[in-house]
Amino acid sequence: MRSFSIVLSCLMALWVTVGHADDKLTGTEIVDNNNVWIGLDLGSPHVITKVGWAPSVESQVLSRVVLGVFEGANRPDFMDALPLYMIEEKAMNNKMAYADVNCSRGFRYVRFVKPAGAYQNLAGVEFYGHKGDGNDSHLFQLTNLPTVIIHTLNDEIPYDKEHEIVSQLTIISDGGTKLLSEPGTIRERGNASRDFPKKPYRIKFDEKQVVLDAPAKAKKWTLINNYGDKTLMRNLLAFELSRRLGMPYTPYGTAVDVLLNGEYKGCYQLCDQIQVHKNRVNITEMTTHDNEGSALTGGYFIEIDAYANQEKSWFKSVKGNPVTIKSPGEDSITTKQRSYIRSHFNKMEDDPHQYIDKNTFLRHFLVGELSGNTDTYWSVYMYKQRDDDTMFTGPVWDFDLAFDNDQRTYPVCNKKDYIYRSGGSCAGNMKKMVDEFVLYSDESQAMMLDIWDKARHADLTEESLVAYIDQMEADLDHSQRLNFLRWPILNKKVHQNARALGSFQAEVENVRRFMKERLKWMDKRLGYTFVPTGITEVSVESSESSIDLAQPYDVYSVSGQPSGNSIRGLRPGIYIVRQGHATRKIVVR
Repeated sequence: MRSFSIVLSCLMALWVTVGHADDKLTGTEIVDNNNVWIGLDLGSPHVITKVGWAPSVESQVLSRVVLGVFEGANRPDFMDALPLYMIEEKAMNNKMAYADVNCSRGFRYVRFVKPAGAYQNLAGVEFYGHKGDGNDSHLFQLTNLPTVIIHTLNDEIPYDKEHEIVSQLTIISDGGTKLLSEPGTIRERGNASRDFPKKPYRIKFDEKQVVLDAPAKAKKWTLINNYGDKTLMRNLLAFELSRRLGMPYTPYGTAVDVLLNGEYKGCYQLCDQIQVHKNRVNITEMTTHDNEGSALTGGYFIEIDAYANQEKSWFKSVKGNPVTIKSPGEDSITTKQRSYIRSHFNKMEDDPHQYIDKNTFLRHFLVGELSGNTDTYWSVYMYKQRDDDTMFTGPVWDFDLAFDNDQRTYPVCNKKDYIYRSGGSCAGNMKKMVDEFVLYSDESQAMMLDIWDKARHADLTEESLVAYIDQMEADLDHSQRLNFLRWPILNKKVHQNARALGSFQAEVENVRRFMKERLKWMDKRLGYTFVPTGITEVSVESSESSIDLAQPYDVYSVSGQPSGNSIRGLRPGIYIVRQGHATRKIVVR
């Protein structure tokens, strides 16, 4: 078997061998000027079947090869590169370790990308394979989660929220049998989350794409870093609460592994970009010509946002709430449109019961409180349809500090009042608005109790939520191990962590405990007693024909308090009627 060696900056020797038992080949060495990767031009495509590596003789770098990535490409700039293998275990000094490669595509160029911060870490690398173009029947996927692969032009790293960097965006899923690879761009995203070592990103395809099993066919998608959330699941769990509480739109989200220019970045959450779209925020998207009459009335998408003054298109309401205008966009919104939505928002603040949709606002409220989210009213999305004065609330967003993950509010369930009133972060005067709209309104209280009752009888049970957490824990297990090799923070407090529990399993158990406690806390705070299923639900009108009014019956609130012996004259709300052995739930509107 022929082999050759090259020396990079007199620091690292590389032995690269490519071949099959009857087809042994060598190629031309290729090197990275920044000493990030080492590789080989094979001259023509080869299907790689095995890779080998040996750490250098310095014992202190034995683990430095861990998370190193082998890649193959057919462009010399590696923009189209796909992963071949990622090292997950330590190896012996100066002794080769080997791994089979399960990737059916052929590549002309192969390389080993060193893990972040690693130098002088290899004594040798080997590639084995055979000549051929191969196919895409099976590609390498880092874990059971989809693998998102991003390669940027000239290996440029995203550095702010404004500059879009030309990229090739690739997603491998379904056990390596499904591939999406299209040109696009990448940039950073977020506010406080951009300060973390693990950066959040916004990716944008040049053309709309169907991504995994997401409902929307769209260009823009987000990669949430979840750095301070050591369960890596808080946002996804909150999205599940949103679905179970009946929010009309819940953002799509799923856990993924991310590679950027061949470097492993960790476990992320791939989800919708929150934007106007028929399968996202479904309102009319305005143009610069929509300046008169009906066209001027919408649709508008806004965010009550503590960071609004850092945006280009924003205003402060008469009552002091900072508002970012998300759509129309900052580059297209007209003066008339800006004036209209500002004026309408001020009207909404003056008379929220006339202009705010209670259904979405109350469901949004319940998601925030059930999750114990410190930031529920730090950032609130709202939208307005054309020819409709109503302001709708949603979608829910940003739960990395929820589920007992904030030292400023931990332990949430020890508080006697809602979290937004007990240390929660509120933009502007949102606390006062929520007080008036939710707490001091009998109509809102009755409607919220109705929403809660229906949800508790459907999917909002301790058993089903714990089962969902258990399943996410299992799904994330392989990826979380890699993530915390890349970001070893399990024994550290980062962001606003109340505690550092030392393991992924302990962090998940903390969420599981919180979820059980919080359901009971919410029941008590709402004055609600769970009534077993099997009770017939009827309206007051239909109950008059189903209850024998000539015979005695008793009426109770859902919390079990006696409410008299007549369904006549009841205040709006939910009641339980018991007559003999029959029990019915009635809804008074």
